[in-house]
Amino acid sequence: MAIVFDKPHALTDNLMHYCPGCTHGIVHRLVAEAIDELGVEDRTVGIAPVGCAVFAYNYFNCDMIEAAHGRAPAVATGMKRTHPELVVFTYQGDGDLAAIGTAETVHSATRGENITIIFINNCIYGMTGGQMAPTTLPGQVTTTTPYGRNPKIQGNPVRVCELLSTLDGVAYAARVSVDSPANVRTAKKAILKGFKNQLDGKGFSIIEVLSTCPTNWGLSPVEALSWLRENMIPYYPLGVYKDIEGDGTGKEAK
Repeated sequence: MAIVFDKPHALTDNLMHYCPGCTHGIVHRLVAEAIDELGVEDRTVGIAPVGCAVFAYNYFNCDMIEAAHGRAPAVATGMKRTHPELVVFTYQGDGDLAAIGTAETVHSATRGENITIIFINNCIYGMTGGQMAPTTLPGQVTTTTPYGRNPKIQGNPVRVCELLSTLDGVAYAARVSVDSPANVRTAKKAILKGFKNQLDGKGFSIIEVLSTCPTNWGLSPVEALSWLRENMIPYYPLGVYKDIEGDGTGKEAK
């Protein structure tokens, strides 16, 4: 019987520790599929974050480095500059990338470092108990905003793709989602493009993935997908925000 669907070789056989309904597993698979399709597993290095994906080194069949909280782009920069023949990616959450790691993210982007960043945005600090994150939506209830995020007090959310797309060193910035089969397919194409850009030496690529956190949102997995569609996508529109192969005018797709 012909095999029509199988586990990517770039994923290990380890059971993942993520909560039921968490979409980290979907994104892991998409990253692994991209590595498989490009045939670069033997020269790929992933940088694991501090956060829910802190154990990502257990799940990918490539070399992995554990970075201090928020420092993954800096570690990736050192690895890529020292060994430019490698394919280097970071896998980071919103707290890791957009809070403690803001400086590393912005400056690696503006320098045009030839790395690929996979950015998981679920609007909350997942691993540490559900606190407000830089991407938490206005009015969203978290353990540190029990009455909802108030922009006058806690400030406004950070729109990462919109921010980074203004920097000259960025080759590709796209926001995708994994809430439906169609969106998963689009996410796969964006992740694959981010890796291809690196192989072609085009510079910094970031793929922001809107993801769910049923546990800290206090929702069932199905309800969490609906919440993402109804609340996150309107605030964080999907699309390509910068592509140096495009016309350079900003958001180019919906």
